[in-house]
Amino acid sequence: MEFIFLCSRVNVLILLLTLCSPYKFIQSPMDFGPLNLLQTTYESSRDFGRIVFNTPAAVLRPQSKTDISLLLSSLSASSLSRVTVSARGAGHSIHGQAQAVDGIVVEMESLPLEMDIHNREGKNEISFMDVSSGALWIEVLKESLKFGLAPRSWTDYLHLTVGGTLSNAGISGQTFKFGPQISNVLQLEVVTGQGEFVTCSRSENSELFYSVLGGLGQFGIITKARIILQKAPEKVKWIRAFYNDFDTFTKDQELLVSMPDSVDYVEGFKVLNEQSLHSSSVGFPGNIGFLPDFGTKEKPKVYFCIEFAVHDYQLEHINVDEVVRDISRQMSCMQAQFYSVEVSYFDFLDRVSMEEISLRKKGLWDVHHPWLNMFVPKSGIVEFKELLMEYISPDDFMGLILIYPLLRDKWDGNMSAVLPEVGSTDRFMYVVGVLQSASPDTCNHHCLHNLLQHQRLFAQTACDRIGAKQYLGHQPSPFHWRQHFSQRWDRFARRKSQFDRNYILGPGQGIFTNPQFASS
Repeated sequence: MEFIFLCSRVNVLILLLTLCSPYKFIQSPMDFGPLNLLQTTYESSRDFGRIVFNTPAAVLRPQSKTDISLLLSSLSASSLSRVTVSARGAGHSIHGQAQAVDGIVVEMESLPLEMDIHNREGKNEISFMDVSSGALWIEVLKESLKFGLAPRSWTDYLHLTVGGTLSNAGISGQTFKFGPQISNVLQLEVVTGQGEFVTCSRSENSELFYSVLGGLGQFGIITKARIILQKAPEKVKWIRAFYNDFDTFTKDQELLVSMPDSVDYVEGFKVLNEQSLHSSSVGFPGNIGFLPDFGTKEKPKVYFCIEFAVHDYQLEHINVDEVVRDISRQMSCMQAQFYSVEVSYFDFLDRVSMEEISLRKKGLWDVHHPWLNMFVPKSGIVEFKELLMEYISPDDFMGLILIYPLLRDKWDGNMSAVLPEVGSTDRFMYVVGVLQSASPDTCNHHCLHNLLQHQRLFAQTACDRIGAKQYLGHQPSPFHWRQHFSQRWDRFARRKSQFDRNYILGPGQGIFTNPQFASS
């Protein structure tokens, strides 16, 4: 046993897998053993953020949930193991959250694709899909539409895995109506940190169910999810309305999310400059005739856009155009700055793909993405907006700033996702996404470092002064994570010790350190 302490982490990994499991360590991609454990790849050490690059010791491409269970049970069996494991979906993290330095990255997209539709339409029961966690949401959409069905809650970008978004929350413009994606799950199949395979739901093994949803990969690896489905519309009326006043903008947003029987999707964004106006309009097929005056560098003018949608089920007794007109009469946007187009339901949900294609053509997709997403209490949204304008420079900001309201009562407090405690009695809160890009051609390492430092200062100030909480965020230390979870920390830590007692899972988040090795 003393020899194990003297070995490097890579050697410990090889030794543990040799001693504790029936499978050998795979030395090359050509040597496929039953566990399919391979040497590290470039993809396993990077993500969409292009900020953090941590190299694992090995990669597991599971062919079944059994592979994952065997790996985790083998590692968990050795109390001396420092080897950690991260589940990686589509690699859309920003700060290396799905990476595992000197550990093992489990590539979830390698799981066999399973999508089983249970259509209960007409039976007064909930329709659902049982889907493997490595499936992309775009695949879920395509398959469910074959039955005239679709999930109720989405993310803006669909080329993300089911397991990945459920480990965070999964939000988009439908969240005000149906809650985040984690609120639209009936059942999960999970492999815990001990390698135990567990089926869980609100009524069966509920503590694990609530822990894993929004749990940042800390308690188990999701292998399958049961997702609620609803009837899918054929068409969508997609509307954009522009504003030159922030208070009017947010007032109209709150009006729209208070009309769930008429409105099906609500988002919004800041229009800082020509670039943000153009990039946000790539996927919108209508002719935007908005020609704003952005002022000067000394006195910039900022505008805002509400984006909402109304589903069209092609029913004779409902005139969707009239529904949109009724809604527009209650809004207070800039005169003549209201644009409406009709698109297919699929094209609307996959709208960000058009932006991806455009950015790839310009060489601006595979660049640094120092994104910052925050939940902001309604009481602090004006102060947050003003603070944000001190942090960014409107004339040279590259990217998009999303701002839209959510309803607190659509979130389940038993789940692990963290919301602002300030204003907890308010009906509304806001999500703000500062989706900034930084091309290496114009922003070198020093530039990126400074940008991240300023972002960290801004985020901390927003948390301290306003009570905002980061979403999809990264904290610099376990201490900061305890601050983030605040009153929920004890529950989160207790769940960790229950379902991953050896602290094997999710090292890239930086939330926990195994107490056994904390001082070494």
